[in-house]
Order: sequence, then C-alpha cells, then structure tokens
Amino acid sequence: MQYRKEIDGLRAVAVSTVILYHAGIEAFSGGYVGVDIFFVISGFLIFGLILKELSLGIFSFSNFYQRRIKRILPALFLVIFCTTVPAYLILIPEDFAAYSRSIISTSLFVPNLLFWRETGYFNADVDLKPLLHMWSLGVEEQFYIIFPIVLVFIYKWARRYLIPFFVLVAFMSLLLAEQFVLSNPAAAFFLLPTRIWEFLCGGLLAMVFKSYRVPPPNKIVAEIVMILGMILIGLAVFTFDRSTPVPSVHLLVPIIGTMLILVFGEQKTMVGSLLRSRVFVFLGLTSYSTYLWHQPVL
Repeated sequence: MQYRKEIDGLRAVAVSTVILYHAGIEAFSGGYVGVDIFFVISGFLIFGLILKELSLGIFSFSNFYQRRIKRILPALFLVIFCTTVPAYLILIPEDFAAYSRSIISTSLFVPNLLFWRETGYFNADVDLKPLLHMWSLGVEEQFYIIFPIVLVFIYKWARRYLIPFFVLVAFMSLLLAEQFVLSNPAAAFFLLPTRIWEFLCGGLLAMVFKSYRVPPPNKIVAEIVMILGMILIGLAVFTFDRSTPVPSVHLLVPIIGTMLILVFGEQKTMVGSLLRSRVFVFLGLTSYSTYLWHQPVL
C-alpha cells in the first residue's frame, strides 16, 4: 500500500487525544476514543497490505509476523525495563505485585485479559497501573494473530464471500458489544470479541478500495467530507466521557469520522494538508513510542 502522510497525521490526532485524556484535561473527556481511531487505522492498513501482497503472490506469514515483531517488541521491552526500576522504588508491595503481573501479561500479549479481571479502565486507581494502556496493544496483537489467517484462507478458498463474511463478523461483534456494554462493561471494554468490529471497519474499507475503483470526488465534496470527518472525531473527543457506554454504537461517531478521512484523505483539501504537515506527520511517525511511554511518565 502506498505511503499516505495524512494517515500518520491522523495517528497524531489519535495519540494526542489519548494523552490529553490520561493527563486529566477535562475538555478532552472523550480522548480515549483515540485508541478506537488507532484500531480502525490498523485494520485498514493491515488488510490493505495483506490484500496487496496476496494479489501479487508474495504474501508470507513469516514475513508478516517478523515485521510486526521488529516494530513492536524492541520499543515495548525498553519501556518495560525503564519502568520497572521506578515502579519498584515507588509502588507499595501490593501494587508492585500487580505491576509484575502486568509485565508478564504484556510480554505474552494478553494484558487486556489481566486488566479485565483486575480493574476497570475508568476506575480511580488507574494511576497506580503504569502499564494499563497496554490493554489496547493486547487487543491489537490478538487481532493480528487471528484475522490475517482468516483473511488469507477466505481469499484463497472463498474469495467471492470475502466482504460479506467480514461484514457479518463485524455486525456480530457490534451486537456482542452492545449486549456486553450493559451486562458486563469490563469484558466489553477489554476483550477482543467486542472490539473486532472496529478493526473490521478499517479492514472492510481496504477491501472496498481493493475490489472497486472509486473515482476521485469533486474538490468541494472532498473538502466538506474531510471537515465532517474531523467534526465527528472532535464531537466524540469533546462530548464523550466516562459515562458514555463503550464500545457500543456510540463509537460509530469517531469511527465514521476516521473512515471518511481514510477515504478522502488523499485528495487536496485543507484538512488533508494539515494532516500532512511536518508536525502532524512527525507526531504520527512517533505515535507508537509516544503511546507506550506516556502512561508510565504520567
């Protein structure tokens, strides 16, 4: 997939909202939706990359997972190493024991399972959990382990059903999220089954891009849609709060906004130019490391 600077700019928006939310800036009461923006972007890029390599006949699971490991593990283990010493000095034994459990679960890419059992994301004691934000990394990696295999299998053996199948999976995941967000909100928040639909919103977008040639829109239309996309993201960031049930249909607000920007971002628009600016692109390129470090620092 061709590199698109505006996607890194969108990553900058996502990581900034998460950090400002965790920093306790009241205006960004819904800044946690930055993680959901990341999920949509991840689904879009990973499905797009795999579909492109499949069409060229060069896809390899070993290469795919090697790239993921090289990108994720070095920065992750550096953060864990640098966080452990101050955690040992600062945290009381009970909290350090909990921190140690989070190290193990993070290293195994299942921190979301641990935090599901131990805490809630919006609980008051989250400041005592330096690795709480790793829950999203666990969800993302679990998705990457399972769904590339599913995508490749269906692409090779039932390609005509590729889009309908993933539409069905996304719909079922959203229904499950709607049910669990009321009956078991911690499970809904932390577990993969209720988050799959967010990744697939991006993944399905990549499939549509691959399957159909969408003509470039009128410039005015592109301007309006890009502004609408940013308004939807801003609406979620500034109006959602801890009482908003997530994940649920409420997340369609920032997710649709993200999808609109992914569709129209390549066009020459004011929003696209802003997202492609040096500052936004730099923040986007460093967003993974910034996300890893921000919670331990705070």
